[in-house]
Amino acid sequence: MNDGAINIIRLVIDLYATVLLVRLLLQLVQADFLNPISQTIFKITGPVVETLHKLFPTIGKFNTAALVGAVLIKWSFFIIMIGFGKVLVEQLPTYLFVAALQLLGSLIQIYFYGILIVAISSWVGTTNHPTVRVVNQIIDPYMKPFRNIIPPIGMIDLSPMVAIFTLMFIRGQVLPMLNGLI
Repeated sequence: MNDGAINIIRLVIDLYATVLLVRLLLQLVQADFLNPISQTIFKITGPVVETLHKLFPTIGKFNTAALVGAVLIKWSFFIIMIGFGKVLVEQLPTYLFVAALQLLGSLIQIYFYGILIVAISSWVGTTNHPTVRVVNQIIDPYMKPFRNIIPPIGMIDLSPMVAIFTLMFIRGQVLPMLNGLI
């Protein structure tokens, strides 16, 4: 199989794992379930999460089934690659950790783009859009410590910039260090 098909398989798996991660975040922050975006995410991820929920129950607000599902979906890419001779069976346990680290990278991207969406929508004036409201609910727990430490300067809030720099540092320094441990 050529690299193009492998990239398409990776893209589909990464997208679904990211949607599972967004579901986890929606439940964790108790976002508005009546929002159309939330309902769509819950319907798309329902088959995987409801199946795994029997083995991995929700602990408080933390949906362990969604997290396990996201890791397993990411890991499934490496299982599929065994069939193409790209991964050895003996390497599968190691790739489970790789999948978890990739999921951490996806979490960073969710927050990174979420902060950008909220910042741009505040400039444009579309903060009441359903998508922006859900994104704001997801990133608000991450942004709160930055907003508490860095007060706004007049009408300018610098906390999103510091939050993005923090995410960039984690993505550029911490994740490669963790990947080096594997």
